[in-house]
Amino acid sequence: MHVIAPICIGVLCALLMSLIREPHRRRFNAVMVAGAGAAYLGTGGLGGWEFAFTALVTYVAFRGLDSWTFIGIGWLLHTVWDVIHHIKGSPLIPFLHDSSLGCAICDPVIALWCLSGGLSPREFLRRGRPAVVQDQTV
Repeated sequence: MHVIAPICIGVLCALLMSLIREPHRRRFNAVMVAGAGAAYLGTGGLGGWEFAFTALVTYVAFRGLDSWTFIGIGWLLHTVWDVIHHIKGSPLIPFLHDSSLGCAICDPVIALWCLSGGLSPREFLRRGRPAVVQDQTV
């Protein structure tokens, strides 16, 4: 259950985000990854490195305003930060010891969705179909 629930949360997050129309979907996700980058500021578990990480993710999120790739990179960076916090024993939610571990499992699911273009299920299914060729008879 420690692995399945975070994966399901990541899939649900991607599905809910896909309800937002483009280009707002990409921009909204850039804002979300920026917020995730600042999530550990309140814990202070890694001291001044928290500010450095937040600055890095803010830059990546800014680039993500125009690029799904940068948003995906932002989520992968956050995954690394989650793992570091879990190992250090400084969880995202202080009273939930494995909260950073759960986040580290969930975030790559969101990252994969972003790196694949942040498509809605409908867009994903259309993408796989061959284009319909119109009859050009005169």
